[in-house]
Amino acid sequence: MILKENISEYQPKLIKKILLTLCWILALFVKGAEVREVNFLGCSHVEPKIRYRAISGEEFVLQCALPDRDATHIYNNSLLKQRTVKWFWQRDKEPLKAIKESSNSALQGDALWFKPVRDSDSGVFICMIWGKIPCLKIVLEVQTKKLAKCSGYDTSTLYLLAGNGNSITCPGTKCYSHIKKPDVKWYKDGHQIKEKKTRKSLKLKQNEIYVNPTYDKDAGIYVCDYVLYDNTTKWTMRTTVTVEVIAKNTIHPPNLLYPNGVMILEAELGKPLELECRVQFGFERASLMRVTWKRNNKENVNEKLNQETSVYPEGLRGHTILHVAKLKEVTERDLGSNFTCFAENSVGKATAVIQLKRKQRVFLLRVLCSAISVLFALLLCTAFIYQHWIEIVLMYRSYLVRNETAGDGKEFDAFVSYAKLDCSESDSTLISEEKFALELLPDMLENKYGYKLCILERDILPGGAYTDEVVTAIKQSRRVIIILSPAYISGPSIFELQAAVNCALEDKKIKLVLIKFQAFQEPETLHPVVKKALRILPVITWKSSVSAAPNKFWKYMCYHMPVKTTKMLGNWSLKDFFLRLLSLVYR
Repeated sequence: MILKENISEYQPKLIKKILLTLCWILALFVKGAEVREVNFLGCSHVEPKIRYRAISGEEFVLQCALPDRDATHIYNNSLLKQRTVKWFWQRDKEPLKAIKESSNSALQGDALWFKPVRDSDSGVFICMIWGKIPCLKIVLEVQTKKLAKCSGYDTSTLYLLAGNGNSITCPGTKCYSHIKKPDVKWYKDGHQIKEKKTRKSLKLKQNEIYVNPTYDKDAGIYVCDYVLYDNTTKWTMRTTVTVEVIAKNTIHPPNLLYPNGVMILEAELGKPLELECRVQFGFERASLMRVTWKRNNKENVNEKLNQETSVYPEGLRGHTILHVAKLKEVTERDLGSNFTCFAENSVGKATAVIQLKRKQRVFLLRVLCSAISVLFALLLCTAFIYQHWIEIVLMYRSYLVRNETAGDGKEFDAFVSYAKLDCSESDSTLISEEKFALELLPDMLENKYGYKLCILERDILPGGAYTDEVVTAIKQSRRVIIILSPAYISGPSIFELQAAVNCALEDKKIKLVLIKFQAFQEPETLHPVVKKALRILPVITWKSSVSAAPNKFWKYMCYHMPVKTTKMLGNWSLKDFFLRLLSLVYR
């Protein structure tokens, strides 16, 4: 019994030892498989293709790529490249180890970054890209600044003031002063830097980069390489410079974009609410930006508002910060509180206040619906009036406007002026100007609408001077109807238009109505007064042939004629007025 109890007591410990042993065997097997895979490819016997030297404590990058003098880039950060590259490392005669992410090394694309590189990273690096590079051996030797005989080693982070002239020096040129150095190759964000016509402000001189002026796009990671020979061994000395482009520190306090001053915000009781504060900060190298919400301008330790901050960089102009305070539900206490947004930088402070007001939902909804309904009705009325403006004005004149012709001392409603043509000059296919003036106009305006026209050949007795008769007839008329055509503009009848303009300037009751009977061009010799009249006076275009007379044309004519009780519009009842108005709506 005692023996059985001892055996059962040691069973758990025995199982743990067996499992631990199996884990170690599995780890050694996987490690050995990786090494055997590399050995199988013959990497252990391949001579190093590249040898690099680096300074301890600085950033460093290795690329898995075969040496190429014409290469224009030293790394590719593509994620696709990262999946196909395998890195291994060996120090002295230690076993080969697969490289994975660590505190100071990072795999990015086809490159291995050290941030920073240390003395302990010296050794042989082997990389493989499946299908492209079966085995590439790289030697890395990391030295301290003292061992590399560095003198006045420049900082690896450089701050350049935007808009000014600046220079970027390769830190590695300050080392190995006893060895003659060839020209330096510069790379920015992996791509080789060369002088270009498109960027004349960038120059490469004496292993330095000169930029004048400096732009914010000049910021980035710069890598500089140069070749040195130690005895007969060729080394590539590689160092990096991180360039940050800065502006002058702002001299202004924060700018509160929203809210501004004291703002009243409507809120519903029991509903969640977000209070937004948008603040613009100018550029500061050592930024001391601070934004917070306070209730009643106090920071209550017992009550912590749920606050979130989002920062939107704006380059050299600074930052815009969106700071949001979230209320789970609005309470009566919230409606009686002032919420203050407090913003601060190294220059000064700024504040803005939001006061919550109870939201009247039903009232606002009614007001909104009423406003939309009124607006819609106004739009419909406006469209209706625009469509039927002439008809509405004519009906209005018939019923609500007094006869303006009574007691004005004038004999005629309109004087008709037209070009007098020979029969050979008229076009048989169209209504001639003379026929239009002597037959069609009187038939419609006199016989149908009840107006009295003055036609010189018909209504004025011959015997007097032509000019005097024309002026007298115009003065005795309330309107002057001018029938425009090429023959009228370039013929003697243009005098009648000029006389009508002069009379209208003297007597405000006389108005001119222009009918564009045919298209015409204004001659350069036309009197300035006549030219101005043709530009500003109303023009009605005649588009009908002998067989038809458009109804719309005559409505426009009646619109421009004097207001009077005519044969067609007189003696209507109020019922007839509304019936006609309804007919316009349902037309």
